[in-house]
Amino acid sequence: MKLSVWTYEGPPHVGALRVATAMKGLHYVLHAPQGDTYADLLFTMIERRNHRPPVTYTTFQARDLGSDTANLFKTACQAAYERFKPQAMIVGASCTAELIQDDPGGMAETMGMPIPIIALDLPSYQRKENFGADETLFQLVRRLAKPVEKTAQITANLIGPTALGFRHRDDITEVTALLTHMGIKVNVCAPYGATPEDLTRLGAAHFNVLMYPETGEAACRWMERELGQPFTKTVPIGVGATRDFVAEVARITGLEATLEKARLRLPWYSASVDSTYLTGKRVFIFGDGTHVAAAARIARDEMGFEVVGLGCYNREMARPIRALAKEYGVEALISDDHLDVEAAIAEAAPELILGTQMERHTGKRLGIPCAVISSPVHVQDFPARYSPQMGIEGANVIFDTWVHPLVMGLEEHLLTMFREDFEFHDDAGASHHGGAHVARETATAPANGPEDISDDLKTGEVIWLDAAERELKKIPFFVRGKAKRNTETFASERGLEEISIDTLYEAKAHYAR
Repeated sequence: MKLSVWTYEGPPHVGALRVATAMKGLHYVLHAPQGDTYADLLFTMIERRNHRPPVTYTTFQARDLGSDTANLFKTACQAAYERFKPQAMIVGASCTAELIQDDPGGMAETMGMPIPIIALDLPSYQRKENFGADETLFQLVRRLAKPVEKTAQITANLIGPTALGFRHRDDITEVTALLTHMGIKVNVCAPYGATPEDLTRLGAAHFNVLMYPETGEAACRWMERELGQPFTKTVPIGVGATRDFVAEVARITGLEATLEKARLRLPWYSASVDSTYLTGKRVFIFGDGTHVAAAARIARDEMGFEVVGLGCYNREMARPIRALAKEYGVEALISDDHLDVEAAIAEAAPELILGTQMERHTGKRLGIPCAVISSPVHVQDFPARYSPQMGIEGANVIFDTWVHPLVMGLEEHLLTMFREDFEFHDDAGASHHGGAHVARETATAPANGPEDISDDLKTGEVIWLDAAERELKKIPFFVRGKAKRNTETFASERGLEEISIDTLYEAKAHYAR
């Protein structure tokens, strides 16, 4: 473990909190010191929930370590039951409390409470948030789900959506619509919106839809083995994957594969002028394994982009992502260090980043457009509008989300190209303001402007001559940094102290070979 400004995943007890917060009638008693009680901040501020997470903390302090911290936990359990009257309770320890080895599960089981108590053994220093969510749902399902008679109508369980998940709420609506169109009813959606009592009815469904492998695969595998329920392997993100998902559901159920495509607005893109501009754009993809795999397929097969890098931060998905990267002809980056990811992006110099909240910040620093496709995310990625990632409407949303940064980037590039023009230079007023528009007396650009790179060019080991500097500015902003680095490397290797236009073009020819 190392200190970092950003983390892709929190400790595993945060994953347990995501499951507990997604459910109703479930309470989480967390043995945690003062300082580990930040769940309210996560869920009410980032996800903008209108109620606090169902969690009770023991909140012991340093002075309590010399006394009976175990008794503090028992007191907290009893108080939580009497106040909230949950249908079931999960108990566990935060990463700090794990060190004092009080065994919350063992203590809770000896208290004789009249509700199911599910103990969570989440190794805080070996595993992380997604594992915590997956393991918590698995333990709940294993304890509460029982073999029951199947429903008369073909039904499915939706497995995996949690609180603080990337567009999980809207994905549930979209997948439900896909199933309904095929005549399939949703039996239980878990953990999002489910109660412990609902989990006892999981076995009534004919199959399970695994929406997010990171948070639901262990439960699905257990139900396949113990309850005889097959589960889908295709995540319906993107047009192709949605078609494959419908076909897979048809194979499982014996129903006809039907898909309502009237809402799909993507086909016009291939016949539009925009497709000419966007085809072949170089993209770098990073996030959780599920969304990265889906994004890679959409980028290459549906948008006509070139995938120049991909990876994931959750090591549980390392094997499939490495196999996928090999298929795309790139080397997979499996890392939870955002600085490693930033270095890989800078080296690849893509024209678009598809990533997490951290890659959004990286894109700002490197001047590369970024679209968020995966958790971790910030408040702006929990929009009030309907904005799924799955299904037909999800394909529409993804198209808009990915294309808009590129279009805005083109606009910025055009403004840069025309910054020498007498109407569009940095000191000119807005032309549509009429009399407020101030024309420049000469056609010469100002020495320094918002995008001027003179200082950067003259502080390195080699000096850029003015003519070469002006020529460098004509290179599109999204590859200018790489061109600058390559030229400086080229000059340094040949012992040149100054970079002229000739040097710039010689370097370009050298690296184009």
